[in-house]
Amino acid sequence: MLATFFSFAAGNAGLITGLVLIVIALIIFVSNIKIVPQASVYVVERLGAFYQEWHTGPHFLIPFFDRVVKIVSIKEQVVDFKPQPVITKDNVTMQIDTVVFFQVTDAKQYTYGVERPLAAIENLSATTLRNIIGEMELDSTLTSRDVINTKITAILDQATDRWGIKVNRVELKNILPPREIQDAMEKQMKAERERREKILQAEGEKKSAILVAEGEKESKILRAQADKESHILEAEAQQQATLLRAEAIRQQKMLEAQGEAEALQMLNNAAPNNQIILLKSLEAFAKAADGKATKIIIPSEIQNLAGLTAALKNIAVDADIQNKANET
Repeated sequence: MLATFFSFAAGNAGLITGLVLIVIALIIFVSNIKIVPQASVYVVERLGAFYQEWHTGPHFLIPFFDRVVKIVSIKEQVVDFKPQPVITKDNVTMQIDTVVFFQVTDAKQYTYGVERPLAAIENLSATTLRNIIGEMELDSTLTSRDVINTKITAILDQATDRWGIKVNRVELKNILPPREIQDAMEKQMKAERERREKILQAEGEKKSAILVAEGEKESKILRAQADKESHILEAEAQQQATLLRAEAIRQQKMLEAQGEAEALQMLNNAAPNNQIILLKSLEAFAKAADGKATKIIIPSEIQNLAGLTAALKNIAVDADIQNKANET
Protein backbone atom coordinates (compact mmCIF):
# COMPACT_ATOMS: atom_id res chain seq x y z
CA MET A 1 0.00 0.00 0.00
CA LEU A 2 2.86 2.32 0.72
CA ALA A 3 4.17 1.72 -2.73
CA THR A 4 0.80 2.50 -4.18
CA PHE A 5 0.50 5.75 -2.13
CA PHE A 6 3.94 6.97 -3.09
CA SER A 7 3.32 6.16 -6.70
CA PHE A 8 0.07 8.13 -6.56
CA ALA A 9 1.74 11.03 -4.84
CA ALA A 10 4.53 11.08 -7.37
CA GLY A 11 2.07 11.10 -10.17
CA ASN A 12 -0.20 13.81 -8.55
CA ALA A 13 2.35 16.01 -6.78
CA GLY A 14 1.05 19.14 -8.39
CA LEU A 15 -2.50 18.47 -7.28
CA ILE A 16 -1.58 17.82 -3.66
CA THR A 17 0.55 20.94 -3.50
CA GLY A 18 -2.35 22.98 -4.76
CA LEU A 19 -4.71 21.56 -2.15
CA VAL A 20 -2.24 22.27 0.63
CA LEU A 21 -1.81 25.82 -0.51
CA ILE A 22 -5.58 26.33 -0.63
CA VAL A 23 -5.96 24.99 2.92
CA ILE A 24 -3.18 27.23 4.18
CA ALA A 25 -4.74 30.24 2.47
CA LEU A 26 -8.11 29.49 4.05
CA ILE A 27 -6.55 29.19 7.49
CA ILE A 28 -4.74 32.50 7.07
CA PHE A 29 -7.87 34.20 5.78
CA VAL A 30 -10.07 32.95 8.59
CA SER A 31 -7.49 33.77 11.26
CA ASN A 32 -7.30 37.37 10.08
CA ILE A 33 -11.04 37.97 10.39
CA LYS A 34 -11.53 39.91 13.66
CA ILE A 35 -14.89 40.53 15.33
CA VAL A 36 -14.70 43.39 17.84
CA PRO A 37 -17.10 42.87 20.80
CA GLN A 38 -19.24 45.55 22.41
CA ALA A 39 -17.48 48.10 24.66
CA SER A 40 -14.06 47.25 23.19
CA VAL A 41 -11.73 48.99 20.78
CA TYR A 42 -8.92 47.35 18.81
CA VAL A 43 -5.83 49.47 18.08
CA VAL A 44 -4.37 48.34 14.72
CA GLU A 45 -0.92 49.04 13.31
CA ARG A 46 0.18 48.61 9.69
CA LEU A 47 3.83 48.04 9.08
CA GLY A 48 4.66 49.17 12.61
CA ALA A 49 2.71 52.48 12.51
CA PHE A 50 -0.72 53.33 13.88
CA TYR A 51 -3.31 52.49 11.29
CA GLN A 52 -6.81 52.83 12.82
CA GLU A 53 -9.17 51.99 15.68
CA TRP A 54 -11.64 49.18 15.16
CA HIS A 55 -14.95 49.42 16.96
CA THR A 56 -17.78 46.92 17.37
CA GLY A 57 -18.26 44.65 14.36
CA PRO A 58 -16.26 42.38 11.94
CA HIS A 59 -12.93 43.54 10.52
CA PHE A 60 -10.17 41.98 8.35
CA LEU A 61 -6.44 42.16 8.90
CA ILE A 62 -4.13 42.14 5.93
CA PRO A 63 -1.79 39.28 6.67
CA PHE A 64 1.83 40.17 7.39
CA PHE A 65 0.99 43.90 7.18
CA ASP A 66 -1.59 44.62 9.90
CA ARG A 67 -1.62 43.58 13.53
CA VAL A 68 -3.71 44.32 16.64
CA VAL A 69 -1.35 45.92 19.14
CA LYS A 70 -3.86 46.52 21.98
CA ILE A 71 -7.42 45.65 22.94
CA VAL A 72 -8.86 48.51 24.98
CA SER A 73 -12.00 48.27 27.12
CA ILE A 74 -14.01 51.48 27.14
CA LYS A 75 -16.15 50.43 30.12
CA GLU A 76 -15.73 52.29 33.40
CA GLN A 77 -13.09 50.58 35.51
CA VAL A 78 -12.44 50.55 39.24
CA VAL A 79 -8.93 50.29 40.66
CA ASP A 80 -8.21 49.92 44.38
CA PHE A 81 -4.72 51.18 45.16
CA LYS A 82 -2.81 50.02 48.21
CA PRO A 83 -2.46 52.36 51.25
CA GLN A 84 -0.05 55.25 50.87
CA PRO A 85 1.82 56.94 53.76
CA VAL A 86 1.01 60.64 54.00
CA ILE A 87 1.97 63.33 56.52
CA THR A 88 -0.47 65.99 57.71
CA LYS A 89 0.31 69.61 58.40
CA ASP A 90 0.68 68.89 62.12
CA ASN A 91 3.22 66.10 61.40
CA VAL A 92 0.99 63.05 61.84
CA THR A 93 1.73 60.12 59.55
CA MET A 94 -1.30 58.25 58.25
CA GLN A 95 -2.01 55.43 55.86
CA ILE A 96 -4.64 56.27 53.19
CA ASP A 97 -5.79 54.00 50.38
CA THR A 98 -7.78 55.29 47.43
CA VAL A 99 -10.28 53.89 44.95
CA VAL A 100 -10.23 55.39 41.44
CA PHE A 101 -13.09 55.16 38.95
CA PHE A 102 -11.91 55.88 35.41
CA GLN A 103 -12.87 55.25 31.78
CA VAL A 104 -10.84 55.17 28.58
CA THR A 105 -12.13 57.77 26.13
CA ASP A 106 -9.37 57.63 23.49
CA ALA A 107 -7.88 54.21 22.75
CA LYS A 108 -5.00 55.61 20.64
CA GLN A 109 -3.79 57.99 23.36
CA TYR A 110 -4.31 55.28 25.99
CA THR A 111 -2.08 52.96 23.92
CA TYR A 112 0.66 55.41 22.97
CA GLY A 113 0.35 58.12 25.63
CA VAL A 114 1.80 56.27 28.63
CA GLU A 115 3.65 53.00 29.04
CA ARG A 116 1.80 51.67 32.11
CA PRO A 117 -1.46 53.61 32.56
CA LEU A 118 -2.54 52.01 35.87
CA ALA A 119 0.88 52.51 37.48
CA ALA A 120 0.88 56.10 36.25
CA ILE A 121 -2.56 56.73 37.78
CA GLU A 122 -1.50 55.11 41.06
CA ASN A 123 1.66 57.20 41.40
CA LEU A 124 -0.14 60.35 40.36
CA SER A 125 -2.92 59.78 42.91
CA ALA A 126 -0.33 59.11 45.66
CA THR A 127 1.62 62.31 45.00
CA THR A 128 -1.56 64.36 44.69
CA LEU A 129 -2.89 62.92 47.93
CA ARG A 130 0.36 63.80 49.74
CA ASN A 131 0.17 67.38 48.50
CA ILE A 132 -3.45 67.81 49.62
CA ILE A 133 -3.05 66.13 53.03
CA GLY A 134 0.14 68.09 53.67
CA GLU A 135 -1.89 71.29 53.70
CA MET A 136 -4.44 69.98 56.22
CA GLU A 137 -4.36 69.11 59.91
CA LEU A 138 -5.38 65.75 61.33
CA ASP A 139 -8.86 66.76 62.49
CA SER A 140 -9.77 68.44 59.20
CA THR A 141 -8.38 65.44 57.29
CA LEU A 142 -10.69 63.06 59.12
CA THR A 143 -13.74 65.25 58.59
CA SER A 144 -13.12 66.49 55.03
CA ARG A 145 -13.35 63.38 52.88
CA ASP A 146 -15.61 65.05 50.33
CA VAL A 147 -13.24 67.99 49.91
CA ILE A 148 -10.24 65.68 49.44
CA ASN A 149 -12.13 63.47 46.99
CA THR A 150 -13.15 66.46 44.89
CA LYS A 151 -9.64 67.91 44.75
CA ILE A 152 -7.99 64.60 43.80
CA THR A 153 -10.61 63.92 41.13
CA ALA A 154 -10.11 67.30 39.50
CA ILE A 155 -6.30 67.03 39.49
CA LEU A 156 -6.22 63.43 38.20
CA ASP A 157 -8.80 64.12 35.51
CA GLN A 158 -6.79 67.03 34.21
CA ALA A 159 -3.49 65.12 34.30
CA THR A 160 -4.79 61.94 32.63
CA ASP A 161 -6.65 63.71 29.85
CA ARG A 162 -3.61 63.51 27.55
CA TRP A 163 -3.55 59.73 28.14
CA GLY A 164 -7.08 59.29 26.84
CA ILE A 165 -8.40 58.57 30.36
CA LYS A 166 -11.37 60.21 32.06
CA VAL A 167 -11.24 60.05 35.87
CA ASN A 168 -14.84 60.08 37.03
CA ARG A 169 -14.39 59.79 40.78
CA VAL A 170 -11.79 59.22 43.49
CA GLU A 171 -12.74 57.97 46.95
CA LEU A 172 -10.69 57.66 50.12
CA LYS A 173 -11.38 54.12 51.26
CA ASN A 174 -9.58 54.08 54.63
CA ILE A 175 -7.79 56.67 56.74
CA LEU A 176 -5.61 54.99 59.35
CA PRO A 177 -3.78 57.28 61.80
CA PRO A 178 -1.09 55.86 64.13
CA ARG A 179 -2.19 53.62 66.99
CA GLU A 180 -1.42 56.18 69.71
CA ILE A 181 -3.46 58.76 67.83
CA GLN A 182 -6.35 56.29 67.59
CA ASP A 183 -6.17 55.65 71.34
CA ALA A 184 -6.17 59.38 72.06
CA MET A 185 -9.10 59.88 69.71
CA GLU A 186 -11.03 57.06 71.39
CA LYS A 187 -10.42 58.63 74.81
CA GLN A 188 -11.47 61.99 73.46
CA MET A 189 -14.64 60.52 71.97
CA LYS A 190 -15.38 58.71 75.24
CA ALA A 191 -14.99 61.96 77.19
CA GLU A 192 -17.17 63.75 74.66
CA ARG A 193 -19.88 61.11 74.95
CA GLU A 194 -19.76 61.31 78.76
CA ARG A 195 -20.02 65.10 78.56
CA ARG A 196 -23.03 64.87 76.25
CA GLU A 197 -24.60 62.30 78.55
CA LYS A 198 -24.23 64.62 81.55
CA ILE A 199 -25.64 67.51 79.55
CA LEU A 200 -28.62 65.40 78.49
CA GLN A 201 -29.20 64.29 82.08
CA ALA A 202 -29.02 67.88 83.33
CA GLU A 203 -31.41 69.02 80.63
CA GLY A 204 -33.76 66.17 81.50
CA GLU A 205 -33.71 67.08 85.19
CA LYS A 206 -34.25 70.73 84.32
CA LYS A 207 -37.22 69.93 82.10
CA SER A 208 -38.61 67.61 84.78
CA ALA A 209 -38.35 70.33 87.45
CA ILE A 210 -39.97 72.84 85.11
CA LEU A 211 -42.82 70.45 84.39
CA VAL A 212 -43.33 69.76 88.11
CA ALA A 213 -43.36 73.50 88.88
CA GLU A 214 -45.79 74.16 86.06
CA GLY A 215 -47.99 71.34 87.30
CA GLU A 216 -48.03 72.76 90.84
CA LYS A 217 -48.76 76.22 89.47
CA GLU A 218 -51.66 74.98 87.37
CA SER A 219 -52.93 72.95 90.32
CA LYS A 220 -52.93 76.03 92.57
CA ILE A 221 -54.64 78.07 89.87
CA LEU A 222 -57.31 75.39 89.44
CA ARG A 223 -57.85 75.17 93.19
CA ALA A 224 -58.16 78.96 93.44
CA GLN A 225 -60.61 79.00 90.57
CA ALA A 226 -62.59 76.21 92.21
CA ASP A 227 -62.71 78.09 95.54
CA LYS A 228 -63.74 81.25 93.74
CA GLU A 229 -66.51 79.50 91.87
CA SER A 230 -67.62 77.80 95.09
CA HIS A 231 -67.85 81.15 96.91
CA ILE A 232 -69.70 82.67 93.98
CA LEU A 233 -72.19 79.82 93.91
CA GLU A 234 -72.62 80.03 97.67
CA ALA A 235 -73.23 83.80 97.51
CA GLU A 236 -75.69 83.32 94.66
CA ALA A 237 -77.49 80.63 96.66
CA GLN A 238 -77.69 82.93 99.71
CA GLN A 239 -78.92 85.75 97.52
CA GLN A 240 -81.60 83.54 95.97
CA ALA A 241 -82.61 82.32 99.43
CA THR A 242 -82.89 85.91 100.65
CA LEU A 243 -84.95 86.84 97.61
CA LEU A 244 -87.22 83.86 98.17
CA ARG A 245 -87.69 84.74 101.85
CA ALA A 246 -88.43 88.36 100.97
CA GLU A 247 -90.90 87.19 98.31
CA ALA A 248 -92.57 84.90 100.82
CA ILE A 249 -92.87 87.72 103.38
CA ARG A 250 -94.22 90.02 100.69
CA GLN A 251 -96.77 87.41 99.63
CA GLN A 252 -97.75 86.89 103.26
CA LYS A 253 -98.21 90.60 103.85
CA MET A 254 -100.19 90.91 100.64
CA LEU A 255 -102.48 88.09 101.76
CA GLU A 256 -102.91 89.65 105.20
CA ALA A 257 -103.64 93.04 103.67
CA GLN A 258 -106.05 91.42 101.23
CA GLY A 259 -107.78 89.65 104.12
CA GLU A 260 -108.10 92.86 106.11
CA ALA A 261 -109.43 94.67 103.06
CA GLU A 262 -112.00 91.97 102.47
CA ALA A 263 -113.00 92.10 106.15
CA LEU A 264 -113.43 95.87 106.01
CA GLN A 265 -115.41 95.49 102.81
CA MET A 266 -117.67 93.03 104.49
CA LEU A 267 -118.10 95.39 107.44
CA ASN A 268 -118.85 98.30 105.15
CA ASN A 269 -121.45 96.28 103.27
CA ALA A 270 -123.14 95.11 106.47
CA ALA A 271 -125.78 97.29 108.31
CA PRO A 272 -124.34 99.21 111.24
CA ASN A 273 -125.32 97.84 114.61
CA ASN A 274 -124.10 98.16 118.11
CA GLN A 275 -121.33 95.65 117.67
CA ILE A 276 -119.91 97.48 114.63
CA ILE A 277 -120.06 100.75 116.43
CA LEU A 278 -118.34 99.12 119.31
CA LEU A 279 -115.59 97.73 116.97
CA LYS A 280 -115.09 101.14 115.41
CA SER A 281 -114.84 102.64 118.85
CA LEU A 282 -112.24 100.03 119.72
CA GLU A 283 -110.21 100.88 116.60
CA ALA A 284 -110.44 104.58 117.40
CA PHE A 285 -109.35 103.83 120.93
CA ALA A 286 -106.35 101.84 119.59
CA LYS A 287 -105.31 104.77 117.40
CA ALA A 288 -105.68 107.16 120.29
CA ALA A 289 -103.56 104.87 122.42
CA ASP A 290 -100.80 104.87 119.80
CA GLY A 291 -100.63 108.68 119.91
CA LYS A 292 -98.76 110.96 122.26
CA ALA A 293 -101.69 111.81 124.58
CA THR A 294 -100.81 111.48 128.24
CA LYS A 295 -104.40 111.01 129.32
CA ILE A 296 -106.83 108.59 127.74
CA ILE A 297 -110.52 108.58 128.55
CA ILE A 298 -111.88 105.07 128.16
CA PRO A 299 -115.52 105.03 127.13
CA SER A 300 -117.86 103.32 129.43
CA GLU A 301 -118.92 100.90 126.72
CA ILE A 302 -115.49 99.31 126.53
CA GLN A 303 -114.59 99.38 130.16
CA ASN A 304 -115.94 95.95 130.66
CA LEU A 305 -113.62 93.47 128.94
CA ALA A 306 -116.12 90.70 129.11
CA GLY A 307 -118.61 92.89 127.26
CA LEU A 308 -115.95 93.68 124.66
CA THR A 309 -115.24 90.01 124.07
CA ALA A 310 -118.90 89.21 123.67
CA ALA A 311 -119.30 92.11 121.29
CA LEU A 312 -116.42 90.82 119.11
CA LYS A 313 -117.94 87.34 119.10
CA ASN A 314 -121.33 88.70 118.06
CA ILE A 315 -119.70 90.70 115.26
CA ALA A 316 -118.02 87.61 113.92
CA VAL A 317 -121.26 85.61 114.05
CA ASP A 318 -123.23 88.38 112.36
CA ALA A 319 -120.55 88.64 109.64
CA ASP A 320 -120.74 84.90 109.03
CA ILE A 321 -124.54 85.02 108.75
CA GLN A 322 -124.31 87.98 106.41
CA ASN A 323 -121.82 86.11 104.14
CA LYS A 324 -124.08 83.06 103.95
CA ALA A 325 -127.02 85.31 103.09
CA ASN A 326 -125.05 86.93 100.31
CA GLU A 327 -124.04 83.54 98.93
CA THR A 328 -127.68 82.36 98.79
